[in-house]
Amino acid sequence: MLEEETDQTYENVLAEIQSFELPIEATLRSVYDDQPNAHKKFMEKLDACIRNHDKEIEKMCNFHHQGFVDAITELLKVRTDAEKLKVQVTDTNRRFQDAGKEVIVHTEDIIRCRIQQRNITTVVEKLQLCLPVLEMYSKLKEQMSAKRYYSALKTMEQLENVYFPWVSQYRFCQLMIENLPKLREDIKEISMSDLKDFLESIRKHSDKIGETAMKQAQHQKTFSVSLQKQNKMKFGKNMYINRDRIPEERNETVLKHSLEEEDENEEEVLTVQDLVDFSPVYRCLHIYSVLGDEETFENYYRKQRKKQARLVLQPQSNMHETVDGYRRYFTQIVGFFVVEDHILHVTQGLVTRAYTDELWNMALSKIIAVLRAHSSYCTDPDLVLELKNLIVIFADTLQGYGFPVNRLFDLLFEIRDQYNETLLKKWAGVFRDIFEEDNYSPIPVVNEEEYKIVISKFPFQDPDLEKQSFPKKFPMSQSVPHIYIQVKEFIYASLKFSESLHRSSTEIDDMLRKSTNLLLTRTLSSCLLNLIRKPHIGLTELVQIIINTTHLEQACKYLEDFITNITNISQETVHTTRLYGLSTFKGKVAQTACMSACQHLSTSLMQMLLDSELKQISMGAVQQFNLDVIQCELFASSEPVPGFQGDTLQLAFIDLRQLLDLFMVWDWSTYLADYGQPASKYLRVNPNTALTLLEKMKDTSKKNNIFAQFRKNDRDKQKLIETVVKQLRSLVNGMSQHM
Repeated sequence: MLEEETDQTYENVLAEIQSFELPIEATLRSVYDDQPNAHKKFMEKLDACIRNHDKEIEKMCNFHHQGFVDAITELLKVRTDAEKLKVQVTDTNRRFQDAGKEVIVHTEDIIRCRIQQRNITTVVEKLQLCLPVLEMYSKLKEQMSAKRYYSALKTMEQLENVYFPWVSQYRFCQLMIENLPKLREDIKEISMSDLKDFLESIRKHSDKIGETAMKQAQHQKTFSVSLQKQNKMKFGKNMYINRDRIPEERNETVLKHSLEEEDENEEEVLTVQDLVDFSPVYRCLHIYSVLGDEETFENYYRKQRKKQARLVLQPQSNMHETVDGYRRYFTQIVGFFVVEDHILHVTQGLVTRAYTDELWNMALSKIIAVLRAHSSYCTDPDLVLELKNLIVIFADTLQGYGFPVNRLFDLLFEIRDQYNETLLKKWAGVFRDIFEEDNYSPIPVVNEEEYKIVISKFPFQDPDLEKQSFPKKFPMSQSVPHIYIQVKEFIYASLKFSESLHRSSTEIDDMLRKSTNLLLTRTLSSCLLNLIRKPHIGLTELVQIIINTTHLEQACKYLEDFITNITNISQETVHTTRLYGLSTFKGKVAQTACMSACQHLSTSLMQMLLDSELKQISMGAVQQFNLDVIQCELFASSEPVPGFQGDTLQLAFIDLRQLLDLFMVWDWSTYLADYGQPASKYLRVNPNTALTLLEKMKDTSKKNNIFAQFRKNDRDKQKLIETVVKQLRSLVNGMSQHM
């Protein structure tokens, strides 16, 4: 049974081997691994199988042998025919080859043409794909050449985003792509260079830009100001107060000239856009925005403009000498901020309102400091007035562009005080000239015409004088109408500064009255005080000066009416300032006159004692002279004019008093001992004066007292006089040698 299973196994293995379907390694391994002697048995089975197959092959060959022989016989029969056919085929092939050579040539030509045609089609397709790229790049080059940099950047964006992706596989496209960053940098550099040129240009032309802007602002304001002047002129037309009329004709002339000038300048005024080409800024801003570097551009622009602002705000050292210096300073500043305002409104974000406000506040502080410093050097009121007008136009111009200017008008009030001071100094010189030319005599008039000329200059009213026949005299001297006219001119000059300060009529009225008060109470009074102290002014002149000041004080009410006509502010207003007049000065004139009289009297008495024509003087005469001086001192101590402090008036006789006391008490030892000491009792006694008077008394003693040599007291006194004379001479000689 086991042997049968083994045989069956070998049969299966042989069947598997013959099938060629499975790998035989595993099959053979199963034969050798089953049991001992399996190899031998398997080989026996294999040999038996081979013998069986050989038998089958032999049978198959025997079966088909006759057919094979028949087939060979048939082949041998057709061999001759085959050789003939071979020759025919060879000949036919040769003929075909010869005939197809030309066809092959033409076919190859056709193939080449078809290949070329296909290549051309491919090239055309590729060129049609590349052509827009090349056209755009050519357009880019043209834009660069034409300096249309913003358009060039847009073209670059189109190339990168749309066109280059179509042809990115080509080398020329890579070269173009590599060249674009360089072109962008070139555009940045060129646009920055244009911006620098623009900044330099506006720096150079800032004064022209500012001048144009200020003309525009002035042009816009002219019409309203002209109307205001016209209304004021109509209000004050034909108004007379005691023949004191506002010169409306001059206002009409100014108004007419102003309107004519407005018409002439209307076509000449240009805008800032007409003067400045802002395209470099726009281009540069757009370029940097496209390049994504807008912040760098903004920072650079602001930094450079701040540097330019510092340069513009730096004045020239001699700016205060001429109005042109101030005008150039203002126009440059206005030009700077007009440009910044334009940039603010036509660009987005390049400058902001906060930036311009910060820049303006910085500039305003510098401007005020500069004007405050330089205006302090101005001594000419006309120059100060022109400076004020420039500041007003400057402020109005910048205010029109939205910049706050209140601090400038506050500065104008400081300058107004300085202007008033310069006016006061100028009018002090005018008053001095008037006083120098005055003869201090009543004004004579010989006919009605001369009389009217005087009262047209000065509001004088006196019914008694009007009734008198010609020739007659006004009580005041020629300086009074001249002074009155100059006071009105001062009011006009002061009014000029108050115009365009955006102040109410009440404030202007108050300013005019205060400045006029200063003119009267300080400048005019000071000039009068200096006048009465001059040596050539005697009592007659002093009396005339007092009369003149009385009439000038009475004329103050007419000056008040004059100011009222200008400002249209009633004098009954609660806060209206009144003119003080010269009442305080009249107290001072009386004191000066009294002091001058006492000094003149003291000097005259001293000269009487020392007169060379007076050869001798007795002690009795000295005593009588002393009594006269005592009367003068009593008059001085009686306070003839109120206002003197203490013994001020008595000091006019101090030289005489000490000299007479020395002779009355004969206190020569004290005088000689204390001479030169600050606390000396006879400090005011001059040795020369004492010697001169003593020599006159000595000669009198010798000639008038014949028997003096026989009286012991007289002899002693004579010796004492001689001794004192010797000592005084020694003292005088010592003083001469010391000098």
